[in-house]
Amino acid sequence: MSNKLMRSGAIVSAMTFISRILGLVRDMVVANLMGAGSSADVFFFANKIPNFLRRLFAEGAFAQAFVPVLTEYQEKNTPAETKELIGKVCGTLGVLVTGVTLVGVIASPVLTALFGGGWFWAWLNNEPDGAKFELASLMLKITFPYLWFITFTALAGAILNTRGRFAVSAFTPVFLNIAIISAAMWISPSMAKPEIGLAIGVFLGGVVQLLFQIPFLWREDALVRPSWGWHHPGVVKIRTLMIPALFGVSVSQVNLLLDTFIASFMMTGSISWLYYADRLLEFPLGIFGIAIATVILPALSRRHVNDNGEGFKATMDWGVRAIFLLGMPAMIGLILLAKPMLIVLFMRGEFDMTDVNMASYALVAYGSGLLSFMMIKVLAPGYYSRQDTRTPVRFGIIAMVSNMVFNIVLAIPFGYVGLAIATSMSALLNAGMLYWGLHRQGVYQATRKTVWFFVKTLVATLAMAGTLLYMMPEQGQWLDWHIGERTLELVKLIGLGAGVYLLIMIICGVKPWKLHSGADSLG
Repeated sequence: MSNKLMRSGAIVSAMTFISRILGLVRDMVVANLMGAGSSADVFFFANKIPNFLRRLFAEGAFAQAFVPVLTEYQEKNTPAETKELIGKVCGTLGVLVTGVTLVGVIASPVLTALFGGGWFWAWLNNEPDGAKFELASLMLKITFPYLWFITFTALAGAILNTRGRFAVSAFTPVFLNIAIISAAMWISPSMAKPEIGLAIGVFLGGVVQLLFQIPFLWREDALVRPSWGWHHPGVVKIRTLMIPALFGVSVSQVNLLLDTFIASFMMTGSISWLYYADRLLEFPLGIFGIAIATVILPALSRRHVNDNGEGFKATMDWGVRAIFLLGMPAMIGLILLAKPMLIVLFMRGEFDMTDVNMASYALVAYGSGLLSFMMIKVLAPGYYSRQDTRTPVRFGIIAMVSNMVFNIVLAIPFGYVGLAIATSMSALLNAGMLYWGLHRQGVYQATRKTVWFFVKTLVATLAMAGTLLYMMPEQGQWLDWHIGERTLELVKLIGLGAGVYLLIMIICGVKPWKLHSGADSLG
């Protein structure tokens, strides 16, 4: 069980690593081109709304509902019935997403007013920030169709994942990064408003990602003719599971969108600082948390379908320990190395030291919630694999409402940083409720070995933190060095921290290289 999961997780992590590296390159190019000013705020806003809906319609709620049902069909039904389900899902989803996309393009000013209330208010009152509202409305017309392409890309990826073809969907985001980088280099420089060129890059990235998936679907004999199937039993089951999952699995994305809305009332740069911080947060979250969640959902679904309770618990335990092993050092490393990473990656062109300092505050706040974000990715599949979407949706609503309260309380004294703190606090609350629910249902409970394993990772992480604090150069030195020296020093610190962490873990009796052998082999 764990050998296969580890191999699949390693493949997804490797492909995601490539995508994240290119994502960092993309953000470096954007930071150099626009910094954290008005243009950057508008571009990140216009990109965030279709990405938010992508999480709801595609990678988030839809995948959590579709994968368990498709797995059940593949295990218990004939290939012809499975292909019929795929065709019905594709046709039904296609009609719905096409309608949403058309509405989004036509009503882009309404959406901009709804989610960028500060800019809309400035526009109504003829204030300078009103220009952001007009530009954002235009750019949203260009970026919103990305939702249509990425929804079918996610559908194809979910099909391939249930058949063990994890590498394809994990590698696909690379093409979005390449498209935006290409647009920044060859389209934006020739335009009066460079941010519009980046929006065109987002659109082209969606097209290329979908085209990339098609040959692999054909090879799996899963390229079928779409047809309307609202009342098809499988589609009924999926949409029944999906409706509550829209809230449950996408709470963190709703919270980030609320952050954007409130940040639109704050000083110029707030949206950009939150964006750059979130991008660095997404790096370890994608490589470790999402990679583990991607492979664990189909595995848990199969164990539930085959009534393998012990195998289900063992798979959950493997996922939780893997999160502890990888998430603890990643969280502390992200917090301690926030400024050095921002200096090395983004401080050039229009992105200056002021932007580094402002973004680092948000990164520390987001980073404190990394372990919670990662744990949600593992605990939530414990419900969705059993086709239980109602329980996590209750927890999701509580977490979302709590985030609104935290935003109001913390935004006044801490500004945009308070929004990041509130997001991390709501993630901790959500993760805690998800675990409590699994424990109460008798589905999963952390064993003594898992608790002891957490203690060992905590000790090793503290040793790593002490080493990094002792070896960390002063900020002035970072500014005096050229880019090569900064990069080398950052790599040295990351390598030293990882080495100390692994050494202490080994001394504590943990064998990280045996993660693939199962939770019990870790020590």
